[in-house]
Amino acid sequence: MTKAPMPGQKPIKPPFHPLLVLAVAIVLPGIGQIMNNQPVRGLLFAFTTVALGYVTSKYAAPDVSIFGRYAGGFFIHAIALMDAYRWAKVRWEIFHYGSDGNRPS
Repeated sequence: MTKAPMPGQKPIKPPFHPLLVLAVAIVLPGIGQIMNNQPVRGLLFAFTTVALGYVTSKYAAPDVSIFGRYAGGFFIHAIALMDAYRWAKVRWEIFHYGSDGNRPS
């Protein structure tokens, strides 16, 4: 469902459903932010996830589990998941219910 555009304006494209954004963000860190039209934020999350995963893998003890070896990357990935879902939910609510909280008629 798209909102009716004002005369002379393009129709507004609806945002992705928050659960779809979450599902994609689980598989690929940073892509959820890109789906929310925040490409710089998404690229920063993706880069930081890879960079911190690499750093913790180099400094982890040899007998640490795979989760412990890449703990920094997993931590940033978890933050990116929460961020992507939260902004997708905000965008979804604003689009479908308006900024005043009332459902459009």
